[in-house]
Amino acid sequence: MLVSTFLEQCRRNGRKTALDDGIRSLTFRQSALLSRVFRGVVERETRCEHVGIMLPASAAFPALFFGTLWAGRVAVPLNLLLAPEELRPIVEDAGLDRIVTVRPLEALASKLPARPVYLEDLPLKRKLVFASLRRRPNVPRPAPSDTAVILYTSGTTARPKGVELSHQNLFSNATDAITALQLDADHRFLNILPPFHVFGLTAGVLMPAFLGLTTFAIPRFNPLAVIKAIETHRITATMAIPSMYAAMLKSKSATREQFRSLKLAISGGEPLPDSVRIAFKERFGVELHQGYGLTETSPVVSICTPAAHKTATVGRLIPNVEVRTVDSEGRPLPQGQEGEIHVRGPGVMKGYYRMPEETRKVLLTGGWFVTGDIGRIDEDGFLSITGRVKDMLIIGGENVFAREIESAIEAHPSVLQAAVIGIPDELRGEQAVAFVLPKEGMPVEEAELRTFVKQSLAGFKVPKRIVIRAEFPTGPTGKILKRKLRDIL
Repeated sequence: MLVSTFLEQCRRNGRKTALDDGIRSLTFRQSALLSRVFRGVVERETRCEHVGIMLPASAAFPALFFGTLWAGRVAVPLNLLLAPEELRPIVEDAGLDRIVTVRPLEALASKLPARPVYLEDLPLKRKLVFASLRRRPNVPRPAPSDTAVILYTSGTTARPKGVELSHQNLFSNATDAITALQLDADHRFLNILPPFHVFGLTAGVLMPAFLGLTTFAIPRFNPLAVIKAIETHRITATMAIPSMYAAMLKSKSATREQFRSLKLAISGGEPLPDSVRIAFKERFGVELHQGYGLTETSPVVSICTPAAHKTATVGRLIPNVEVRTVDSEGRPLPQGQEGEIHVRGPGVMKGYYRMPEETRKVLLTGGWFVTGDIGRIDEDGFLSITGRVKDMLIIGGENVFAREIESAIEAHPSVLQAAVIGIPDELRGEQAVAFVLPKEGMPVEEAELRTFVKQSLAGFKVPKRIVIRAEFPTGPTGKILKRKLRDIL
């Protein structure tokens, strides 16, 4: 399903450029050959069902991803922005014994409990020649419900959750999103999303591969590099998180002329501030179209398009997806009433890997998935997101559970308790602010705590501000009232 569709596009568009990351450029034929080579590498390196992939957006990632599936294995993309202490439990939970990566990530890969396989150490040129001379191996025909990928997300607990997405989940979501956006193979696509997130995987890898369009990838986001790529390669479509668009706006040298070719710019992963949307339109002449989705829904649920756009909404549902809102008792609400959002459709995950109880909490009878988000659907079918039930922050498109940061702070010997909230941030969408209650007679400074948590947390999770308090506002049961912490700021 996934592999066969990819290979069919490679057959149809053999000489057309498939991927260009600034270091290497691959035609569709070369991408198919490289995928075949990676299939062999995976088969020789490990018998494990799960294969770790730790690569940025690049020409190599799609070939390795499809090669892993071609070998009949499950791909486990790993977030290369995390600290070793954060990645280690993910690697262990997934049962990985090999991680395919590159030498620039050796410092991180060497600290993980799985053997790294570096692409630079593989004789790829020789293997490509041999692959071109040999008969193509059979393409597996997995059942639609077979797991294709496990993506780890913070979810609603501090323990990382492995979201199992099937071949059908990913295929249906990618093809239905293509239909909703009315995309065609004439687009020139810029991929600036990390492929270890479902947004980057579906929008940056699967959709371009299924369409047979040319993709230019930027391995590490840099606003100036993105703007230059849009201008140089005459990019017509891209997808990014709001903080990336905000970073482009901060470039003083960027001009409207550089964005002249850009016809479709999709924003997702976090709420799009009106200030960013308006400024981007006024300065560059590009309308940002907001969408909504979750890792558990593969991810696209709804999206604004040039043909159907309504400000302050996340668009209409893509084909084959249903949404309902429910009250606090789980009872469906009439259209237009605000409630918790439930999603049903072919993109809804199989479940959380090795977490049956957590799965049962969110996958209800009838196939409904409990998102934990609050919203409503208007009379025109446009979905609006108005809040979140989950105590989760979205920082630069990254899901960050508040308890994870609190635990890191509370590990300091002078800290009695910590409480973390998210505040709006134009550049990153949200930033964490931590309130800290020191132990009696053990004063602690903000700078000291910041240095301490940097040892165990990725940089984007380190609180933007740490407020030392003598007491916390609490309710009748002693629970910290985080809504009142916002008033302190």
